[in-house]
Amino acid sequence: MNKPFFAVIGGMGTLATESYIRLVDRLTGARDDQEFLDYVVFNDASVPDRTAFMLGDSADDPFPVIADDIAKATAIGASFITIPCNTAHFMLPRFQELTEVPILNMLTGAVERMKATLPVATHPRVGFMGTEGSRHSGLYQREIEAAGYTFVEPDDTLQKRIDSLIYDDVKSGGPLSQERYRTVIDTFLDPVASGGYGCDIVVLGCTELSVLNEAFPLPQLPIIDAQTILAEDTVARAKALRH
Repeated sequence: MNKPFFAVIGGMGTLATESYIRLVDRLTGARDDQEFLDYVVFNDASVPDRTAFMLGDSADDPFPVIADDIAKATAIGASFITIPCNTAHFMLPRFQELTEVPILNMLTGAVERMKATLPVATHPRVGFMGTEGSRHSGLYQREIEAAGYTFVEPDDTLQKRIDSLIYDDVKSGGPLSQERYRTVIDTFLDPVASGGYGCDIVVLGCTELSVLNEAFPLPQLPIIDAQTILAEDTVARAKALRH
């Protein structure tokens, strides 16, 4: 009898996928080789830029490339699939139509965890950090507002600072700046009277931002990191398959 395993469709980007896998391995709590989880990683770095396509800046469609990876994961018998890229989730319904293998939804997972740990009654205003593509798609806005929260998106100036963290600090392999990362977080959380956005929660809706969160954790702050929650959900589901 074949052992159950899951498939990761990664490479969007590669450093973010590495961060996700590190989190999965760490959260597994293995005491020897055999207690680690069984998985296959498709680090498909050739996937075209999701944001550029969504904004009409590129005609290079990422869908067929990711769809091919999903077909391969299905063919080899994966029990479930994860896609640690928030922006790519704008295509998730189309991906799920390609396979009967469940694909975990990191957006709904993040919002469900937020509802459970930072309820709207006490934390109503949610600031969003993600790619310009994710902001443009409104994916997180719809999920967050449907849960009863007030969605607060960055203005164009702050979005450019977020984009710089994503592309200049992480995707380019450049040095990670704790100061620049923390300054953006504080801009969301600082009171409006002090020039901030007056948010009660900050959602990290880009896996490159999750790389920064791994490097510079701020557990004392009300941060919802979608990739960390996806890793926790991945471990829970994979362990359940072993029993």
